[in-house]
Amino acid sequence: MGCGGSTQSSRREWKPLEERSCTDVPWLLLFVLFCIGMGFICGFSIVTGAASRLVSGYDSYGNICGQKNTKIEDNINSGLDHTNRKYVFFLDPCNIDLIHQKIKSLALCVSACPREELKTLTDVRKFAETNASALCSYELKPSQYTTDKRALTWCPKLPVLASAPIPFFHRCAPVNISCYAKFAEALITFVSDNSVLHRLISGVMTSKEIIMGLCLLSLVLSMILIVMIRYISRVLVWILTILVILGSIAGTGLLWWLYADHKRSFNAALPADQLQMSKDNLQALLIYAIAATVFTVILLLIMLILRKRVALTIALFHVAGKVFIHLPLLVFQPFWTFLALIFFWIYWVMVLLFLGTTGDPVQNEQGLVEFRVTGPLQYMWWYHLVGLVWISEFILACQQMTVAGAVVTYYFTSDKRQLPFTPILASINRLLRYHLGTVAKGAFIITLVKIPRMILMYIHSQLKGKEGACTRCMLKACICCLWCLEKCLTYLNQNAYTATAINSTTFCTSAKDAFVILVENALRVAAINTIGDFVLFLGKVLIVCSTGFVGVLLLNYQRDYTVWVLPLIIVCLFAFLVAHCFLSIYEMVVDVLFLCFAVDTKYNDGSPGKEFYMDKILMEFVENSRKVMKESSRGGGVEGRELKPMAHGTSST
Repeated sequence: MGCGGSTQSSRREWKPLEERSCTDVPWLLLFVLFCIGMGFICGFSIVTGAASRLVSGYDSYGNICGQKNTKIEDNINSGLDHTNRKYVFFLDPCNIDLIHQKIKSLALCVSACPREELKTLTDVRKFAETNASALCSYELKPSQYTTDKRALTWCPKLPVLASAPIPFFHRCAPVNISCYAKFAEALITFVSDNSVLHRLISGVMTSKEIIMGLCLLSLVLSMILIVMIRYISRVLVWILTILVILGSIAGTGLLWWLYADHKRSFNAALPADQLQMSKDNLQALLIYAIAATVFTVILLLIMLILRKRVALTIALFHVAGKVFIHLPLLVFQPFWTFLALIFFWIYWVMVLLFLGTTGDPVQNEQGLVEFRVTGPLQYMWWYHLVGLVWISEFILACQQMTVAGAVVTYYFTSDKRQLPFTPILASINRLLRYHLGTVAKGAFIITLVKIPRMILMYIHSQLKGKEGACTRCMLKACICCLWCLEKCLTYLNQNAYTATAINSTTFCTSAKDAFVILVENALRVAAINTIGDFVLFLGKVLIVCSTGFVGVLLLNYQRDYTVWVLPLIIVCLFAFLVAHCFLSIYEMVVDVLFLCFAVDTKYNDGSPGKEFYMDKILMEFVENSRKVMKESSRGGGVEGRELKPMAHGTSST
């Protein structure tokens, strides 16, 4: 299993697509056993009754609502027949324990949730008599609600908020969002004014149609950008660069104009609520305008520095555009990966909720029942957390291996007419037959780095404000180092998957071979990947700016009713996420093409029997890159030696 187990020579020649064998089989078996363990956790939580407790709910005495219950020793309120009491009611639903993430309140099973606010105990008694739903502790009869002193602690906190049952989970939840707003305010430490969060929430609710429309717009823009990459890749870089520059300048100018317009139309005689909202919008526009100005200045400086190198990416983008023309299913790859992740995350969250209600009933000091897992099974939480990271990384790695396999097939097929009918499906078939173990091993290595980083981040959040300056600095330094290591390993893993797709070698052998190739072409990696990634970043910026620009125009018509901050943040984050999902595929294609090209130039020279596989456009790109790097190296030096001249030969187009 270990990396030291490889006996293959580092000088071994690459043989693209010539041989195919299973790789890292022990790691596949280990991953399968781990998944079986994940299934055991799910089965255990269901068998121990956690599923019914989660869905039906249970009271503070261990009784499951909506069914007959068995007696728990030494608990007089357990073992009750709750067949007609199907809903969980909390006496104080807003008393939330942030440390233990639970509602710190007595829970009862009731027949109906109070649909209207109950202001006095008399109202509570009338509700119980009318609806046959007692909202006080089981020891009290409805007639005692107004006479017994115990009602002060055994009855719900007044006023009882109007509530409705949550679909499928049978919990009475307050209809008024103020309860949840207070909870959110406790989590968001920078909000000092309670009314701020209320205005933000109202702003989102008021402009929800606009938010959904803008999210759809970002999806459409991402699809259009992919189409542009496919068909106009030669001019895409320049078009994208000019549009981003003009868009940044125009957006900055618009924000300053809107700020001036709002400031000119500001009326101090407005009612208090509208006056505060106008001030918030004015302040938000000022912040947006300043941020846009700083961003535009930085962007112009970067473009000025890279103006001579931007043209070098055109040829590489042209070849990548050809890949998308021959492999159109690549465009849909983010959808399948996203769906797989969503289904797994839903499963993971459901099992997590099951684990929250599993275990044996234990009576605490207050006489209430809690469900706790004892013994070795109490560490299932950690196992489940590792499963979240490992399986998620495994799904992402499957996407990387699939894309790498398809692009490798395209690159090393001299006659493009001989390509498989669907190279993506052929790549998926090779992945399932030969390389699942390699993917599992690569994902596990990322997990080994990500889990400690998550633990350190959790410790840092728990010690916030309590740790010393030295401890805080060390924690942040460790988190930063682990993050950098994770990014480096992710990049190396992606190239290792490409090497595996080419040679069908194990993960460690592929990682070593890919690392050697990358080191030998370090300057090419710096020049090509940096500029290519920057151009793709500009594409993401273009989509975000376009979506935000349209959002500002639409929200401008609701200036008296909506606080812009949260709606715009939601829309821009979603737009960036969508753009990232689509353009990350293009970024993968560029990285795979570069490694294939490096292997091609290392083992082929254009002579008979060693013809190049590369596209002529890509060769022109490398020649231009070599010339520019030689000029910048001031007389040769290291760069000139690294980008040595290559013999020309017949290459396929």
